[in-house]
Amino acid sequence: MKITKPKGTNDLYFDDIKIWQFIEENIRKIAEEYNINEIRTPVFEATELFARGVGDETDIVNKEMYTFEDKGGRSITLRPELTAGIVRAYIENGFSSMPSPLKFWYTGNMYRYEKMQKGRYREFSQFGLEIFGSASVFADIEAITISYELFKRLNLVDKVELSINSIGCCECRKNYIEKLKEYIKPRLANMCDTCKIRYEKNPMRIIDCKEEKCRKELENVPMITDYLCEECSKNFEQVKDILTKLNVPYIVDKGIVRGLDYYNRTVFEYTSKDLNLAVGGGGRYDKLVEILGGTSTPAVGFGIGMDRVVILLKENGIYDKLKKGIDIYFVVMDSSKYTVIKEIVDKLRMSGYSIDMDISEKSFKAQLKYADKLGARNVCIIGENEIKNNECTIKNMENGKQTTINFNQEEIEKMIKE
Repeated sequence: MKITKPKGTNDLYFDDIKIWQFIEENIRKIAEEYNINEIRTPVFEATELFARGVGDETDIVNKEMYTFEDKGGRSITLRPELTAGIVRAYIENGFSSMPSPLKFWYTGNMYRYEKMQKGRYREFSQFGLEIFGSASVFADIEAITISYELFKRLNLVDKVELSINSIGCCECRKNYIEKLKEYIKPRLANMCDTCKIRYEKNPMRIIDCKEEKCRKELENVPMITDYLCEECSKNFEQVKDILTKLNVPYIVDKGIVRGLDYYNRTVFEYTSKDLNLAVGGGGRYDKLVEILGGTSTPAVGFGIGMDRVVILLKENGIYDKLKKGIDIYFVVMDSSKYTVIKEIVDKLRMSGYSIDMDISEKSFKAQLKYADKLGARNVCIIGENEIKNNECTIKNMENGKQTTINFNQEEIEKMIKE
């Protein structure tokens, strides 16, 4: 019986790999320019980390985690998100004693047992940033502008919409939750079972419910922005003012509460304008380090779904522009001259050119056909007479023009550049 990949996972190869590399190259460049350290953490962690960090009443912890018992009887979970793991690393490795703020970036695969739909997989990849040690609004702006910069460099900035909100501090939320529960209580019987549980455990999560009957009951629900304390209100106004001055377009969406329990104050999300697809988001989480056993440390960060970015690049035609064939394919008509040809080929490769050559002893016609499928911009044709006269024929695959030149690295490079 044929073995197939698990549902909700993908094989990546050929052109798909190129688009992933394009995204990753831009991420690494931005990280270098903004002086952000890369961090890599285990793909599995103690289950308790996510129960405490993400929130034991969230859908992620209750319904979606891949959890198992290892041979030592420990409860282990494949990471469903990365922030909690990075906070664990921050505490465990004593990063709090280092000069702050500390900035970390990551890419990696995560795992959630979710209902499959476009852009939502059970194994998915994220790019993210975490900033530790700054309570300043400037750290919030740093996170938002770095994420915005990535979309600019991927030519997607006009394809996504940035939405921001403030969910206040603990004190703000105490007052707000009272008003929220007052509003929901007479409507609760008409809402879904999940929202009935959330009403007791975490009422703010009800606002994020996607069930149609719940959305209807929430049409006039009070919003937390009307209950912010003076300090949180001032903080949010600063965020909006600075983004405006930096020409970073945004809308205020009072319905954003984010799906994880650790957020406070500024939260933000990116959605596709055309595809109605959530692409990423983040916000401030000043209590998480303390919740996980560290000293009180302000922090802010974001995560962007790379699988969804790939979809946007494809849907908007940007993907097709990235398909770049090799610089030149060497058609070998006399296999006895293989070593002579390979010496030149390897020198060109060392100079940074993308080169391929025949290693299957195909016919001349088959080699040209193969070169065309590879998207080769040029073909170098070498037969017995060419080698004898120290010559080769370069064919431009776009216009069909053929030119005979001396068979050496300098002459071939010159033709490639033209």
